[in-house]
Amino acid sequence: MSSALYAGSDRSSETAPGRVTRHSFSFGPHYDPANLGFGPLVCHNDDLLDAGAGYAEHPHSELEIVTWVLEGALVHTDSTGARHVLEAGSAQVLSAGSGIRHSEAADPGSGRCRFVQAWLTPSEPGTRPSYATGEAPRLSSGLVVVAGGDGLPVGTVGARLQVARLAPGEVVTLPEDPVQHVFAATGAVTLEGLGLAGGDAVRLTDEPGRTVTAAEESELLVWSFGTPAG
Repeated sequence: MSSALYAGSDRSSETAPGRVTRHSFSFGPHYDPANLGFGPLVCHNDDLLDAGAGYAEHPHSELEIVTWVLEGALVHTDSTGARHVLEAGSAQVLSAGSGIRHSEAADPGSGRCRFVQAWLTPSEPGTRPSYATGEAPRLSSGLVVVAGGDGLPVGTVGARLQVARLAPGEVVTLPEDPVQHVFAATGAVTLEGLGLAGGDAVRLTDEPGRTVTAAEESELLVWSFGTPAG
């Protein structure tokens, strides 16, 4: 059994015109051999974009890319000709498979956009690229499955993303899966006495069923995996 707190203030960051990105894992020039991933989770980026700013078209392959929009609206286009506008409370799973190109930018008409994006290693390589989008069910009480399980399909066996919007004092029980990445996206919560401010994360191994209590209005993102962390 183990747990480790990763403070948001310790995340590496990258700035570009109209964009600030904070990385929870080793990423690009911010190489950290001791922090390459957690189970199949190899990237967990927190992006804040000015209206119209974002990422020009770029390639991906052999990744499951899961995006959750916290604020504003994100415009996604890709080399298949698809175009989606993801508003706050919406998710997208892009299975890059054998290769795809895409771009992402904050909708110019919706102000700034904040989104969290996770990259996972797929269970089966070389698949045909695909994507799925959807608005989460009503986030009113407890954790709601957004991707994996009963949510949008993810090509990483056993992976699930669950989201909760919590009122002050509200308590949720974490999943039973043995490997969990718990991220306080907004607000402040406590995990059985361990305080997490917005941007903080906890990585849990073999500690299922623990409880999280909101100290104020908060949004919680929980990745859970059915296999031990590597």
